[in-house]
Amino acid sequence: MRTKRVERLKPSATLEISETAKRLKREGKPVIDASVGEPDFRTPEHIVNAAIKALKEGKTKYTQTRGIPELVEAIIEKYEKDGVNLDQKNIVVTPGAKYAIFEAIMSLIEDGDEVILLDPSWVSFEACVLLADGKVRWVPHSKDFQDAPIEDCITNKTKMIIINSPNNPLGVVYPKKFLKKIRDLVIDHNLFLISDEIYEKIVFDEKFESMLKFEEIFNNLIVINGFSKTYAMTGWRLGFAVGSEQIISKMIKIQSHSVSHPTSFVQYAGVAALKGDQKCVDEMVKRFKRRRDIVAKGLKILDLEFAPPQGAFYVFVKVKQDGLKFSKSFLEKKFVATVPGIAFGQTFTEWIRVSYAISENEINEFLKRLNEFLKS
Repeated sequence: MRTKRVERLKPSATLEISETAKRLKREGKPVIDASVGEPDFRTPEHIVNAAIKALKEGKTKYTQTRGIPELVEAIIEKYEKDGVNLDQKNIVVTPGAKYAIFEAIMSLIEDGDEVILLDPSWVSFEACVLLADGKVRWVPHSKDFQDAPIEDCITNKTKMIIINSPNNPLGVVYPKKFLKKIRDLVIDHNLFLISDEIYEKIVFDEKFESMLKFEEIFNNLIVINGFSKTYAMTGWRLGFAVGSEQIISKMIKIQSHSVSHPTSFVQYAGVAALKGDQKCVDEMVKRFKRRRDIVAKGLKILDLEFAPPQGAFYVFVKVKQDGLKFSKSFLEKKFVATVPGIAFGQTFTEWIRVSYAISENEINEFLKRLNEFLKS
């Protein structure tokens, strides 16, 4: 049995390659998995303890669809510190940031609507658009990855732009000039904008700017965020979206008829994450920066071109050959898992994404094997 909706989708390349890497590791191969975007750190202890405490207190029942009041309030307080004033009606807590993206797109995109994605973009953006019967219009980044000619690609069918900063797979943090251009396009063409800000805290050299600072587009804006990357909570599945009451209410309607709400006791862990000491985040970011520096130095020695890795924990590398064949061969011959650039769009066929959310020892071994592979 086949349905058009599912047939439109391609399997997630990142998860597919990661699964192959895990299989090889089970077979005893010395695998380095630089394919998946998952911090290798343990979830901070105070967050784990908050979940255990909630379990022991019997907080295992249904919660409000929007999320528990304590977590909604903690999210409001988080943004107040950044100078953004919100109300509980502007927030929905979701089982992972990915589901927040799915809900937002399903709430706003209809059959034939066009959604602009910057090429390359995170793999699941396209899948969510296709599931909503929308159409993707790819817009390649500029050569320095600091801009994209979105203004040349807007049509009368364009309904939404999706951006992600810091960017996966590029590691780029978009400059304020580019964000202002997007703001102007949203206003001029009355478009919706999804701004995926899941990596907002993992920034090294540039200053992160949230689209929430542009109050004039608030009614057209959905900001996506969560706990997976900042607090090493990938398996906990906890995210949230910020937007106007009109948009959030649509998302809550979808959530109420699908997953109901995020896991109850996990939400209490989210409260602890936001309200607790943030030194754990600072330490993780310092270690990511150190790893970034090792990778960047090694790639320069190998004379490989790469996008400026200013945030998140990825580096996008030009391998000067078919990226898909490169990734498969690199995994088969040297047991290093990376993701081909074509998985993230249409243009960057000679590129691969490398995740440095792995130990420094593994990074040094990766660079050693990469040098050997390029010479073979």
